[in-house]
Amino acid sequence: MLLGTAGSAAALTGSGATRAASSGQGGITVVQLQGFLDPPLAALARHSIDGANASHATLVLIQLDSSGALATDIDALVQLVHQSHVPVAVWVGPSGAQAAGGATLVAEAASVLFVSQGSSLGPAQPVRLDQPHAVTDGAVGDELRRLAASRGRDGDRASTLATTSLGASAAAAARVTNGSQPTIGEVIVTLDGETVPTAAGPVHLSTARVIGTGRNRRRQPNQEVVFAGLGLGARLQHTLLSSRVTYLLLVAGLALIAFEFFAASVGFAAGVGALAVLGAGYGASHLPVSWWAAALIAAAIVAFSVDVQAGGLGFWTAVGSVTLLVGSLTLFGGSTRLHVPWWELALVLAATLLFFVGALPAFVRSRFSTPTIGREGLVGELGEAEVAVDPDGVVVIRGSRWRARTNRATPIAAGARARVVSVEGLVLEVEPEEGGARDHRERARSRHRDADGGAPV
Repeated sequence: MLLGTAGSAAALTGSGATRAASSGQGGITVVQLQGFLDPPLAALARHSIDGANASHATLVLIQLDSSGALATDIDALVQLVHQSHVPVAVWVGPSGAQAAGGATLVAEAASVLFVSQGSSLGPAQPVRLDQPHAVTDGAVGDELRRLAASRGRDGDRASTLATTSLGASAAAAARVTNGSQPTIGEVIVTLDGETVPTAAGPVHLSTARVIGTGRNRRRQPNQEVVFAGLGLGARLQHTLLSSRVTYLLLVAGLALIAFEFFAASVGFAAGVGALAVLGAGYGASHLPVSWWAAALIAAAIVAFSVDVQAGGLGFWTAVGSVTLLVGSLTLFGGSTRLHVPWWELALVLAATLLFFVGALPAFVRSRFSTPTIGREGLVGELGEAEVAVDPDGVVVIRGSRWRARTNRATPIAAGARARVVSVEGLVLEVEPEEGGARDHRERARSRHRDADGGAPV
């Protein structure tokens, strides 16, 4: 058998084929499997079905919307559904949902199967998106035939789902499903009074009761309905196991680390960038990633940074653009369903170029540049000591920082006003706004006379 599901079809219908056991009111568990059937979703299904069997629940209802399996033992998941002693129903919904790839096999393994209008079933190939050529179309068709026939559905028609897709009405007409239902509630009340196959034999279901009278009569579940979903940690893992999220985190994380290099700040951007790269690494550990393509993306960020450091567009910007494009297009292997959509690639590429060509150079200029000021015009200007000048320090003149020097007899405290007496190269000779030392002014004037060829004083 393709997926290693134990037992023949006859064995899975049990020895109770001539006598149906009645279900009690042990509760109904609704399991929401949405997105790739990855390890977090497989663990959720396993926990829910095992728990329902242990507590003798009435029904497990799987709400299914998945384009295939990823990094998951689909054999074990199909076997889990097929061998459950508690009836397992699958509803492919809401409208617009699909059950493709390995999800098609899970759906056909269920005791009963419904598809909502606007949703579809199949194709089952590739079963695993990260291993698209692991099994042949014929082997998948044979497994679908066996699963559907063991549940009383048309096995021959179900085998065609290996390579084709059917909408709700077409699937019901082909008898590869048990019909079409619009909501979870309708599935529950529709199953009331039905006898469905399980691994322990047929089970007669009691799932609804009638309330109200006359025109107000309606059916509703006759027992507790519990919805099972992913916890916070599992939801985070499920989100990271997406090619689109992994790609975005990788590029954004590397860009933030490059930003931190130029910002020379306390490390917040680098910390966020490192977390993003770690998240991308977790996703890449389950996805079919070409590591050389990831290296190209990292090299592109380095190339962009070289030209940012140089202060303009150049050869390395062109190299970075090409390597980023090639790395992005070849990052993921496997099924085309895992490839990042072209429009998302275009947005990320454009945003990265804008960041490194426009935003980051402007930031670097504003962060580190010093305005050009005529030095001789500074004489007589008043500024403020940013670092105490005693005898050396830093003053701010017209918004620019300058190294400064003063007479030891007249130190200037941080925050105090200072007047420029003279300019010596890139160092300002300053004095307090009031009470400057005369000998300091005389020393400055003597330097000017000496520079003009006069006798030293």
